[in-house]
Amino acid sequence: MSPTAGAGAGSAKAGIGFFERWLTLWVALCIVAGVFLGQQFPSLFQMLGRLEVARVNLPVGVLIWVMIVPMLLRIDFGALHQVKAHWRGISITLFINWAVKPFSMALLAWLFIRHLFAPLLPPEQIDSYIAGLILLAAAPCTAMVFVWSRLTHGDPYFTLSQVALNDAIMVFAFAPIVALLLGVASISVPWDTLLTSVVLYIVFPLALAQLWRRRLLSRGQPALDAMLARIQPWSIGALLATLVLLFAFQGDAIINQPLIIALLAVPILIQVFFNSALAYWLNRKMGEKHSVACPSALIGASNFFELAVATAISLFGFESGAALATVVGVLIEVPVMLLVVRAVNASKRWYEAGADPHSQPCTCRPAT
Repeated sequence: MSPTAGAGAGSAKAGIGFFERWLTLWVALCIVAGVFLGQQFPSLFQMLGRLEVARVNLPVGVLIWVMIVPMLLRIDFGALHQVKAHWRGISITLFINWAVKPFSMALLAWLFIRHLFAPLLPPEQIDSYIAGLILLAAAPCTAMVFVWSRLTHGDPYFTLSQVALNDAIMVFAFAPIVALLLGVASISVPWDTLLTSVVLYIVFPLALAQLWRRRLLSRGQPALDAMLARIQPWSIGALLATLVLLFAFQGDAIINQPLIIALLAVPILIQVFFNSALAYWLNRKMGEKHSVACPSALIGASNFFELAVATAISLFGFESGAALATVVGVLIEVPVMLLVVRAVNASKRWYEAGADPHSQPCTCRPAT
């Protein structure tokens, strides 16, 4: 799916791919497969877990690169010049992504994990669960946002410029925000490992993807579209393999306390609905178009869970509660975001009744 595609697709079936539509099912199957394989072949997975360099697991590092690069290949930093045309929606989304979402998640994690749910959770993993939830909220979504935008008839040029800007900010803001919030939560942060994760999972893949994108575009847009279609299965396969590895290491925890996944989902769900509703309402108060408010709300609600998973593994390990917490985000991503899509589509009349009637659609075009 090209990020610059039209806003079309009025239904989930038309606008979302087969794998994305059934992502929750695939994650559930990965839970079953991973737990089973981990119980049957523990020595194999222990050996894979020991393949580390500078606390970075090599098998996961390769899988994360294969997973992330095809997503980053879609990002056009040439779209950054369009930011001024969407300044209201851009400002609101940046406020939600960087000033509200990580901090609200830290608060929710403190409330639910450290206090309300603490008697139901293994005490030695509570800090790790909180860390995983913070990591999940600190990275704005990249690839799936284009899907959610299409399902709401969102302005594709706003979506493209917003994602490009978020990715640029993430290079510099992800590590400091994570370190700050983990420090506030009294969780020890190995700065060298955190910075290594940023370089390995943001800077290098982003640079590689942009160089590759430029080379493909030198042969024309069809060459880029063809490559995106060809490598999409790589990303899917790497995601599934990573999930199987994670659940193989988490097998004992899941078997002994299956309620953990449901408990971790509670703050994630509240965070998604709160941030999407706040972004949607602020866009309405600012008089922004509905076609901008929808992707703004969705970008503010969803997460770059691939980065969160990779960083959690680097910082805390395969068997950590942090890794499990980030994977719960993957598990509930699609059904929850489809609920948000349905809500913003159903409320269009209400939204437009209160937005600025003189707001005009943008006529700019994305750079290629």
